[in-house]
Amino acid sequence: MIRLAFSSNAYKKNTLTEAIESIAGIGYVGAEIMADIPHAYPPNMNGVQRLALIRRLRDLSLQVSNVNAFTCFANGDTYHPTWIEDDAAKREFRIRHTLASIEMTGLIGGKTISLQPGGPQIGTTISRQLAGERFAEGLTRCLPAARLHDVVLGIEPEPGLFIETAAEYLEFKNRFFRDEPRVRMNCDCGHLFCVGEDPAEVIRTMSDHIVHVHVEDIGKNRVHQHLTPGKGVIDFRRIFAGLEEVGYEGWVTVELYPYETTAAGVAKLAYEHLAPMIE
Repeated sequence: MIRLAFSSNAYKKNTLTEAIESIAGIGYVGAEIMADIPHAYPPNMNGVQRLALIRRLRDLSLQVSNVNAFTCFANGDTYHPTWIEDDAAKREFRIRHTLASIEMTGLIGGKTISLQPGGPQIGTTISRQLAGERFAEGLTRCLPAARLHDVVLGIEPEPGLFIETAAEYLEFKNRFFRDEPRVRMNCDCGHLFCVGEDPAEVIRTMSDHIVHVHVEDIGKNRVHQHLTPGKGVIDFRRIFAGLEEVGYEGWVTVELYPYETTAAGVAKLAYEHLAPMIE
């Protein structure tokens, strides 16, 4: 059964408690937790705060759909520090941030963590081969923690980054982690549409690789700008049909991070548009 969740990263103007209360109040059964400021940046989440989050989620009958560790605004920006930086200290920071996020994910009941796919190569001089090796080295460092906390690492292809497409994810996976079940794909349907792939077809042909799904709408120009479902041209019914066809029983999380000033409103609109398709 497909379960619908909403990402807290749209609620950056709100506290995490306010975000999950709003998400639950709308009707979602899951919440994706942002592992960054102003929400659940691991160094800022002591034991008391983590326990309080667990209790509030339980009180709201809300499950953790995913922990989003893609960004690192606490020490950089949307992408930096990346996995593929020339500066080894910056790569180390990304690895340590991911390790802390994995630990937190396990403690709050999450099963997956979504990660940036290496980082942007624009502005760097490194080859794709070296970028892949650096990314793989960093992920390998994270695998013992992933096994310990029973968490799967979800690589999220994104336009403009080292891994843009599902095909590039598969190439990387087969090269470095062919038999590693803890490294899989966070399938962001809007991202795939932006780079010219068919999300529903990717779901049907790569279902074994998909550990979590992100959805948002995208305009017909395929520009990477997240829109509220119903405001673009994504065929969500076809995506859900593909998920049903392959027997997907995980989370579909709506990710609308650009709408931080209207988070509750777009969360409600998205729910009203998508929930009837799942039911």
